[in-house]
Amino acid sequence: MVAKEFTELTSIAVIRGLAALAHQTRLTLFRQLVRHGPGGESAGELARGLNIPPQTLSFHLKEMTHAGLLCPRREGRYVYYAVDFDYASRLVAYLSDSCCVDDGPDPGNGGLAP
Repeated sequence: MVAKEFTELTSIAVIRGLAALAHQTRLTLFRQLVRHGPGGESAGELARGLNIPPQTLSFHLKEMTHAGLLCPRREGRYVYYAVDFDYASRLVAYLSDSCCVDDGPDPGNGGLAP
């Protein structure tokens, strides 16, 4: 079940998501997982590929999962992590949804708002 705050994207959920990315290791992990797409990557491969000790990786993956950024899935004895692209897209949209609303009419556009 998805937490209510992640479906409605409250300011608290946005702050949690951004706070989870406000760390160099977690930002690197996120970008690596974005490159792997919806299939994600196993925790072991992430640790080896990014040269992160398993305990440290586990901590950062937990933080990002609790913030709603990642979706873990178990396949046998391996755990794969993938970016929740829907949530990540809504997070970016939340930040940019008011873009240019206070901009006045564009004089080069016949005085119409953008």
